[in-house]
Amino acid sequence: MSVNQQAHTGPPYGQPQPGYPAYPQPGYGGQQIPGIPPSQYGAYNGPVTGYQQTGPPQGSLRAPTTSGVPASTSGAAVPPGQSAYSQFGQGDVRNGIPASMVPLQRPSASQQFMPGTAPTSISQPATFQQYGPPPTSTQQLTNNMAGMQISSVSTSVPPPAGLGYGPLTSVPPASGSFTSTGSGQYVSYSSQGPPRPNLPHGLPPTSLSQGLPIAQPAVSGPPTSALRLPSQASGFAPPPTSAGVGTSNYPPAAGVSRLPTIQGASLPGQTVAGLLASQPNHVTSPPPQPSLAGPPPGPPITGLQGPPPPTHPPQPGYQLQQNGSFGQNRGTQPNYGAAYSGPANYASQPGPPPPPKRLDPDSIPSPIQVIEDDKNNRGSEPFVTGVRGQVPPLVTTNFLVKDQGNASPRYIRCTSYNIPSTSDMAKQSQVPLAAVIKPLATLPTEETPPYLVDHGEIGPIRCNRCKAYMCPFMQFIEGGRRFQCCFCSCVTEVPSHYFQHLDHTGRRVDYYDRPELSLGSYEFLATVDYCKNNKFPNPPAFIFMIDVSYNAIKSGLVKLICEELKTLLDYLPREGNMEESTIRVGFVTYNKVLHFYNVKSSLAQPQMMVVSDVADMFVPLLDGFLVNVSESRTVFNSLLDQIPEMFADTRETETVFAPVIQAGIEALKAAECAGKLFIFHTSLPIAEAPGKLKNRDDKKLINTEKEKTLFQPQTGFYSNLAKECVAQGCCVDLFLFPNQYLDVATLGVVPYQTGGSIYKYTYFQVETDQERFLNDLRRDVQKEVGFDAVMRVRTSTGIRATDFFGAFYMSNTTDVELAGLDCDKTITVEFKHDDKLSEDSGALLQCAVLYTSCAGQRRLRIHNLSLNCCTQLADLYRNCETDTLINYLAKFAYRGVLNNPVKTVRDTLINQCAQILACYRKNCASPSSAGQLILPECMKLLPVYLNCVLKSDVLQPGSDVTTDDRSYIRQIVTSMDVADTNVFFYPRLLPLTKVDLNSDSLPTAIRNSEERLSKGDIYLLENGLNMFLWVGVNVQQGLIQNLFGVSSFSQISNSMCALPVLDNPFSNRIRSIIDMFQSQRSRYMKLMIVKQEDKLDMLFKHFLMEDKSMNGGASYVDFLCHMHKEIRQLLS
Repeated sequence: MSVNQQAHTGPPYGQPQPGYPAYPQPGYGGQQIPGIPPSQYGAYNGPVTGYQQTGPPQGSLRAPTTSGVPASTSGAAVPPGQSAYSQFGQGDVRNGIPASMVPLQRPSASQQFMPGTAPTSISQPATFQQYGPPPTSTQQLTNNMAGMQISSVSTSVPPPAGLGYGPLTSVPPASGSFTSTGSGQYVSYSSQGPPRPNLPHGLPPTSLSQGLPIAQPAVSGPPTSALRLPSQASGFAPPPTSAGVGTSNYPPAAGVSRLPTIQGASLPGQTVAGLLASQPNHVTSPPPQPSLAGPPPGPPITGLQGPPPPTHPPQPGYQLQQNGSFGQNRGTQPNYGAAYSGPANYASQPGPPPPPKRLDPDSIPSPIQVIEDDKNNRGSEPFVTGVRGQVPPLVTTNFLVKDQGNASPRYIRCTSYNIPSTSDMAKQSQVPLAAVIKPLATLPTEETPPYLVDHGEIGPIRCNRCKAYMCPFMQFIEGGRRFQCCFCSCVTEVPSHYFQHLDHTGRRVDYYDRPELSLGSYEFLATVDYCKNNKFPNPPAFIFMIDVSYNAIKSGLVKLICEELKTLLDYLPREGNMEESTIRVGFVTYNKVLHFYNVKSSLAQPQMMVVSDVADMFVPLLDGFLVNVSESRTVFNSLLDQIPEMFADTRETETVFAPVIQAGIEALKAAECAGKLFIFHTSLPIAEAPGKLKNRDDKKLINTEKEKTLFQPQTGFYSNLAKECVAQGCCVDLFLFPNQYLDVATLGVVPYQTGGSIYKYTYFQVETDQERFLNDLRRDVQKEVGFDAVMRVRTSTGIRATDFFGAFYMSNTTDVELAGLDCDKTITVEFKHDDKLSEDSGALLQCAVLYTSCAGQRRLRIHNLSLNCCTQLADLYRNCETDTLINYLAKFAYRGVLNNPVKTVRDTLINQCAQILACYRKNCASPSSAGQLILPECMKLLPVYLNCVLKSDVLQPGSDVTTDDRSYIRQIVTSMDVADTNVFFYPRLLPLTKVDLNSDSLPTAIRNSEERLSKGDIYLLENGLNMFLWVGVNVQQGLIQNLFGVSSFSQISNSMCALPVLDNPFSNRIRSIIDMFQSQRSRYMKLMIVKQEDKLDMLFKHFLMEDKSMNGGASYVDFLCHMHKEIRQLLS
């Protein structure tokens, strides 16, 4: 969870976001489902309130659970309804409980984990985490002696929810090699090679209890999650503790139980791993810790001991087995037992070595857990932007923002909020320093849009040298007569009309009256100097250009577009208080030739003019082509009625494309305005004309050196055309309706370089696709958009913007030019050092966008952000944001495929992430065995999310993915914001049978894996582009009746693209959830009904990102092992 902010100013804000609701998660930590055997392990997906975790009764089971409160060893039964937890590792022998003694009922893959029925002994406090003051007692240092987690904290203190990663598991001694029984991708690790992480069950979410002083590693490193793997070393070493923190020798604070110290004799060939605590990652400096080094104080305990207090006598005869936990120390994880290290057998005689085990998916970091923790911890209070370098809540958390001097995270998110002070340090860490900027982002209704500041003729106040705009970080000096620039330090005179006195703190007395002095985001009204040709712009125009070739007419598309436009033209974007839009509208239809329409209000009927000389495009009429909608309403309606009839009998199958765009540019030039072309196109433009294309699709190029050519445009013609568009402020939005190869890589160049959008509806059919198309069209026409935009990012001395990703054009190295910029588009900017930064002054960014509003007003939108700088790598790792990092890495990779083989791009990604994690391991984590995979707290989801990027259709296509699909995905991901890439790469999966019909909260999402699905459940999966409703074969008949209006599973039609409107609470609630998801995404998702074991089931499984994919993508578990191997190679 990246909650790494420094001085915490109060829990953040926001209700649980629709779609990621609070615990408990039914089925994986909720109620018992009839017919499914009770499980001993609790759910992984989130803490359950009042949930009691218990340890095994002492004696019959093997050594102690590690995170129970020391209690009497008699088995206190778990109260009914409370979940028992298990400290078992993975495989069928949970951390060494012999199968003969405890029959384990492990649910089958399609059933769910349920807490709740195995009676166990020690009660454990619920693991909700809140922000709280750091507890003072060192008792709350979570200890992990001999790889055992001990974090018993009284309920009055929020316990760390998951500190290091989980328990040890029984693994054969390291002297022999052990073969993994995972999915066979990474074969046996010998004792020399990196051992396969045997991740035990209690692997937590490493997310930390927010204010807890948990042992910090020596380098005051950020919180870590450790994946413990078998290690080899001879003799017995005291547990290497994080930063040398042993057991506390302070007396227990009142109300806090003393942590048991547990340490076992080590096997020959094995070290005992010590404490590797996940530390709170939102505090800048770690809370003071007692300096404890070496073995813990107190009598050495040679055997393993049970949950009782530390003075408990040693129990002889236990051999300590290999430790396979992901994490030396992990606080209790909601619904899971904590780490547990114990002997492989209970009697004095050693038993036979247990079989090697598969890594348990429940013991590795869960995205759902991290999302839920962040919601619970940071969703209730506003995020106030007054503090430099604060890490915002996750994009999945619903929170309010209060602008107090830094731009809202809705406008700018960074990969790290504490950046290295030198370039050497940045190179060492390999963490890319990037910002994802969404300049015109839409704000929730409860937040105030940026204020518009009008300085009159003088225009905005700027620095004389670097031209940065006035902002809250400028320093006024000499009584307010001059100001020093915070970006370049140049001193500039304050114009007399802007002068104001300073108060005793050196701040202007009008500080709170001026948005540019007190807010992170605001707008200036631009003067005529900021306009093209020193002339204020005309209001923009929209031109609708409709393909009327045979395919478009036959499919019913043309009729559908014309019907929709009759009403849609009343909803063109307009300034807040205007009666009607000032945007003018024109129409063109085309096949091999172009047809222009005169729709002047004085005409009784529209007039058509045909231009057949497509090689030299011109607009045959000036007056009457672009008109005001309200004036020409009747002529428009008449035209839109006539178009489908005029071309009803067409036999023309060939189309042109480039001349259509040229016609749009010429029309806007003639009208002296900027604007947008909405082009509706169906086929590869093979007619004789400029920009003619040929079919070059070739699947045989996949996985060869030439694969990159599939992503490149087949001619440079369209890049030159895009350049002309940008010069005129002509943005292109392209709606494609292909039935075969269309060459999206080439046709998409113009929308891409003009800041436009591209939409694709393959095999379009009116019955099933009209809802998606019409919703996309409505939103595209109505959304807030700026024209003729130029964006520049200024930075304070020491760093500069060096690279840009997104849909735009650049004619120089600093200015991002966008013919159109809408509220969904993001520009990702990478920064590099060009000097040393100071920790005192930090680093500043200012993003300025000059654009024409939809009313024709020239404006400047300014966003400012201040970041911290650090000299310790630990501070960098403590303040990273994984979701933003993945957004950057995906865009970096998707651009890379244009010039490199896909395999090279994949290897580069894996290598960079391995370097990021290896640098952390080497410089920030405390020394521990190489067999452990240790992840920074904020980056513990980096491997799972990176694997999702690697498995995406662009980088690892299945046989059914077309070349056009890959180019399309590549292009739309490049403009996505962080929330979009988050759900696109790791889809949201909701169990609908767990929906509470009486509340608006959503059930907790579940992890993207087939083994999480139950045959008796219905699930909704969405990724921003697709939406699936998956129905298990054993769903109750009543639910099927209520949702689909049919009486049995077999009668459900999978050709439905919408749920029937049935008047019952279940149907109403599910449809409202679907509508809510649609409203949260920038594109409308077509709903597909998937019946288990039906033909669409394979397509649905393609989106279960934690599983192995059909086209060779690794499962999450396998990829984690692979990353660990890569990290070990780098470290050795």
